[in-house]
This record gives sequence, structure tokens and C-alpha cells, in this order.
Amino acid sequence: MDELDSYSRTVSAVAAELTGRVAAIRTGRGSGSAVLVDADGVLVTNAHVVGDAQRGRADFVDGTQTDVTVVGTDPLSDLAVLRAVKPGDLPPPVQLGDADQLVVGQLVVAVGNPLGLAGSVTAGVVSALGRALPTRSGSAGRVVEDVIQTDAALNPGNSGGALADSHARVVGINTAVAGVGLGLAVPVNATTRQIVATLLADGRVRRAYLGVVGAPAPVPASVAERYSRRSGLRLVEVIGGSPAAHAGLRAGDLVLDVGRRPVQDAQGIQRQLFGDAIGVPLPVTVLRNGAMVDVVAVPTELR
Repeated sequence: MDELDSYSRTVSAVAAELTGRVAAIRTGRGSGSAVLVDADGVLVTNAHVVGDAQRGRADFVDGTQTDVTVVGTDPLSDLAVLRAVKPGDLPPPVQLGDADQLVVGQLVVAVGNPLGLAGSVTAGVVSALGRALPTRSGSAGRVVEDVIQTDAALNPGNSGGALADSHARVVGINTAVAGVGLGLAVPVNATTRQIVATLLADGRVRRAYLGVVGAPAPVPASVAERYSRRSGLRLVEVIGGSPAAHAGLRAGDLVLDVGRRPVQDAQGIQRQLFGDAIGVPLPVTVLRNGAMVDVVAVPTELR
């Protein structure tokens, strides 16, 4: 009973901390939730909640209402940034955490504000990490890496709401239902923060394009011992005519470093492929047939 009481107290404390800071959002024909992340009235939600809208309204559970403008959307990460017209009337912002510190089995709480009602709170655990979420913008496709899977139920209207840890730190933005009893959340981490900062500054996210598809793979024992590396990214496809193909990368290569930085998964490459990488030589080190191979790719702009 004590353990159950402790669980309930934790969930109740997170709900009390966050419910008032997650707004119901109405933009055009879309609706969902949004998380207040800054005292200047900045809110983060899903790009699919906003759609093509330029403005909308945010409703908080204490009755506070404010018009919002859409600062920018990034469909390829399913994130959007809004700004309140009257930020002085809003509650204090949430505290952001770091999804990279999550572990499977950890308690998480999903908080939303569907349809402007009294708020929606569900609890569960992180059931998987490292999931991938396919996204698309026009003809461009991308995979959001390291998506959080949870068994905390995501109710209708919870898209764009908060996924928080037991300390009420927001570690994810709820984005989709993956199946019965399973939900997905875009992680709040260094990459997400960069996307939000870029949307605030420029209204859009320019991305560099390399043209590879890969999956995490172990490094052979002899190489792992010599270079203190345990895993890399095995290329399963190199797109014909892409910068990667022109650089000489091949399917089967095990990518160890990109831009002189260790790579263990696709996010290790994607976090380097923002606007400032377009047209700039990018060194790539791969293990090919037991030998280290260095190539230089020049990313183009993703259209």
C-alpha cells in the first residue's frame, strides 16, 4: 500500500505542477495541446496540430486565454513553435529535462489539455527507447530518431502535450499513438532545443542532405579495443546521386565518425545536418572490409 501511495503522490505532484502550464490549442481546423516553455510566451506543440495555420488561441485550465501566432513549423521533426500575444497573463513555464537520460522502465506522466477541458493526465513507464518516427514534408522524408515509446495512454487532443519524468521535467512532446496502449513522444534533447531555437530565430529549419540510411551496429572486437568504440552506424543504403554517393560511401560501410565526432546512430549524423552544414566539406570515417577509410562529403540542402 505504501508503494502505491508513493506512486500516486508522485503522479499527483507532476499533474499539479504541469496541468496549468499545458494549454489547449485551436488553430484553424486543428486542435491539440501545447507546452509553455518560456516566460516570454513561447509554446511548443506538434507541427501536425498547427498544419498551415498562422494564428490560433491557447486556453489554460485556470481560464486564461490568449491569441497565439505561429512562429514556425518543422514537419520533419513534427515540432512547431507558437508565441502568445499576451505573455504577461500566462502561468510560469515548465522545466525542460533531457530525454537522453531516460531509461526503459522509468515512470513518465503524460499531460495534455484536450478541448480546453480540465486537463488530461495519464501515467506509465518508458516502454522503449530509440524508436523511429517517419515524417514527411512535401517530397522530403525523414526519420525522427530516438522517439520515446510509453504505455501512458495518449487521449484524443493530447498531441503536443507534455511527457514528464517524476520530477515534472518535460522530456518529450507527445506526438502519436503507436498502437493499443502505446504512445510516442518526440524527445526533448539537444537536437530538439536546436530546432526550437532555429524556429524562433528563422521561422523554419534548413537542413543539409547527405543521402544515407543506416542502423546501429556493433564494432568488431579488434577495432573496438583499439579505438575504444563499441558501436557505429551500418549503412544499409546510399542514395544514388546523393552527396554520400559522390563521396564514395557504400552500403555496408560502418560509420564511426562524422565531422570528427563519434557516431553510434542516425541521430549522430542528423544532429550535424542543419543549415550551417550545407555546402561545407564534411569528413566521414568508416570501417570497410576491416580497414579505416576516410572520405569527404559535401552536403546539399534538403528540399
